[in-house]
Amino acid sequence: MLLKSPTDLIFGDIFLELKNIIPYIPINLKLEGFSNTGSIKVKSAIHMLARLDLEGKLKPGMKLIESSSGNLGLALSMVAAVKGIQFICVSDPNISPHTARLIEAYGAELIVVQNRDTEGGFLGSRIDLIHSMLLKDQNLVWVNQYENINNVEAHYMTTGAEILRQFPHPDYVFVGAGTTGTLGGVSRYLREHSPKTEIIAVDSIGSVTFGFPSGKRQIPGLGTSRAPEIRKYSSYNKIIMIEEEETLRMCHGLAKKGMLLGGSTGTVLAAVVQEADRIPLGACVVAISPDMGDRYVDTIYNHEWVDTRFPHLQLNEDFSYEFDLDTQI
Repeated sequence: MLLKSPTDLIFGDIFLELKNIIPYIPINLKLEGFSNTGSIKVKSAIHMLARLDLEGKLKPGMKLIESSSGNLGLALSMVAAVKGIQFICVSDPNISPHTARLIEAYGAELIVVQNRDTEGGFLGSRIDLIHSMLLKDQNLVWVNQYENINNVEAHYMTTGAEILRQFPHPDYVFVGAGTTGTLGGVSRYLREHSPKTEIIAVDSIGSVTFGFPSGKRQIPGLGTSRAPEIRKYSSYNKIIMIEEEETLRMCHGLAKKGMLLGGSTGTVLAAVVQEADRIPLGACVVAISPDMGDRYVDTIYNHEWVDTRFPHLQLNEDFSYEFDLDTQI
């Protein structure tokens, strides 16, 4: 395989069969972490910037700006570097230190806001800062993943189709909700091409995306403190809200079995476990894993970080799922 650009390093056909996450039903985990920059967000970054380019908004001297808790910021850093465009990423203290260093390694500027918004999170503060910067600098172009229909279109064109190429008629598809770009694009594609598939949206408790009460969240990836406008494009049969403690239990349980996955994946798989009693034998279940766990070694896989933020959890006791992990690609 000979590729011509770093943006060609997209691998959407990797699935891992997880046995005994729930009894007798294998979970087909769609691994997005092997693409360039290590997450599903690279699809959104490539598509959104391609559309800006086609619309003539990336003129010489223009600079990109975006709010991100990590993965999209990293993906945009790479794509902007390929295109020779300056990029500013506005993030918050929940960003993984590893991801922060990678963003800067691509030559992007990283701004970390410290003040929480009215919902107790940082998203509102990040967006407020972007609005103020746009007023001061006419050369800034805001990608705006929260309102950008191309964030949804990216996954309609790629992720949804990739699932059905491998599993033409899945019974259940579990999708985590951050900006809802992935959920919107995948659900739209499935509704058109596999209408009987049951779509399960997964979010973190404390997120306001679907109208639930706001609360403090520690793990970046899923959830928002300000409902994204593009959520209106999402279609789902059910929403499952997961406590962050369950995310950590799942992540650490899988790590002890040889799978190091990101927090969003742990949340999605915790939702699969919660829904297990409703899934019949023989069902085809697909779950989307947005990224791998290597960039979270300083946070969710760091015992000191966990002890500080979740002092009631005991790593050696609470982080032990009762399952055997038999994996086959």
